[in-house]
Amino acid sequence: MNNPTIYDLLEPLLKTDGRYTVEAYIFVREGLDHTVRKLDKPRHVSGRELLEGMREYALKEYGPVTKRVLSEWGINECVDFGNIVFNLVNEGLLGKTDEDSIEDFMGGYDFNEAFILPFRPKQPGACSIQ
Repeated sequence: MNNPTIYDLLEPLLKTDGRYTVEAYIFVREGLDHTVRKLDKPRHVSGRELLEGMREYALKEYGPVTKRVLSEWGINECVDFGNIVFNLVNEGLLGKTDEDSIEDFMGGYDFNEAFILPFRPKQPGACSIQ
């Protein structure tokens, strides 16, 4: 018996919800792994903790082009992360607690502030290259 690939596992999701690419799902899984690795011991993370972990992971991986990369994958605001998480939960690929909800991902942070401002000069006319 062949082991299914990530593409095999995600194929039903991609067919039922075409808003996000396979890369978006892989990124959310990697962002979750990054978030859990930062903990003292493995445990369930909240939506808010996951949002912060994914923000850190995205900036580390993609730097100043983070917002563009996420947008190409269909991720334009924090609720998109939540939609992906709950799509994975509904397919049995992630778990959740009774306290978890899509509302945990609403509001979150502004993508311009999170992914563009960190790369802008601190003062008008200042150069951020050291």
